[in-house]
Amino acid sequence: MAEYGKRQRRPEERQRHGTAPAAVGVLTAVLLTLMPALLCRGLPLLTAEGDGSAAPETALEQSRSAPAAARDKGRPVRLLDREGQVQELNMEEYLWSVVAAEMPASFQPEALKAQACAARTYTVNLQAHPSDKHPQADVCADSSCCQAYIAPALARARWGLNAQEYSDKITAAVQGTDGLGILCDGAPIQALFFSSAAGRTVDAVEVWGREFSYLKGVDSPEGEEVPNYRSQVVLTAEQVRQMVLDAYPGADLSGDGAGWFSQRTENSAGGVASMLVGGVTLTGSQLRSLFSLRSTNFTVTYGAGSFTFDVVGYGHGVGMSQYGANAMAAQGKNFQEILTWYYTGAEVGPLWE
Repeated sequence: MAEYGKRQRRPEERQRHGTAPAAVGVLTAVLLTLMPALLCRGLPLLTAEGDGSAAPETALEQSRSAPAAARDKGRPVRLLDREGQVQELNMEEYLWSVVAAEMPASFQPEALKAQACAARTYTVNLQAHPSDKHPQADVCADSSCCQAYIAPALARARWGLNAQEYSDKITAAVQGTDGLGILCDGAPIQALFFSSAAGRTVDAVEVWGREFSYLKGVDSPEGEEVPNYRSQVVLTAEQVRQMVLDAYPGADLSGDGAGWFSQRTENSAGGVASMLVGGVTLTGSQLRSLFSLRSTNFTVTYGAGSFTFDVVGYGHGVGMSQYGANAMAAQGKNFQEILTWYYTGAEVGPLWE
């Protein structure tokens, strides 16, 4: 989803899939309610150290033995573009534009392959659960509804002198993973992804209240190399008062602002699970949306009549971290190791024949 998951914007410029935080929360929550009930448990975990099942390698060999991009080219995708027209594309064409929009083309090749597999899996689930917003199309180019999408000509124009190199990298990522996706008990998972974590991803149940065995928190290796990894939002006490009361009229924000925020509880990644704001208990996701924070990993301090929110990371924190994937690729991990690290107990294999 993917914060599922999208102008077209780079991961560091967007929320879960490139939207404002509030839109991200709505999108991912809606998509999660449509997820297949099947959950995988007890499958072998292929970690970033390469332990576990060799099934993904078998799938990759099968892919390489087939004609180049044979699966993707034979899979139609109906795209509702920004002009309101339905385009008939194949999966290869569609994924090229999604990967170009969702992940910087300067990233490591194996990270781009991981993104291609996640986006392909995400697309298959969108096709299986059509949106009432565009029943005439499988997907749309609106990042607040589906995935990010950028037209090839626009992507190449933005890349400037790097256009040919980056275009070739994305083509290689899509074709090099032809038809492959992320599976749990043979079914495609909800391959949620986001920009960057503050050292660890988060269980889906902590964000949306629903358990998925493959969406568990794991360590994530990115850090200060991520653009805007640390961000800050400063709001006056009056701004905070108005924002909170507009959304939660029952809050009591009388008295000194130093007492407005209290009783912070943490999630498994060290971010905010909940806080008491004017006597009202709000989740980290609600606070993130309310104050337009980049993630739920934040602290809040008060002084001189203003509140300062210091934030680490970007996105909802569930599933694959894109900058984490790039860091793992730079360490020598392949796309299968990346995917089976971030999606616990899942495997990589063909999504269709």
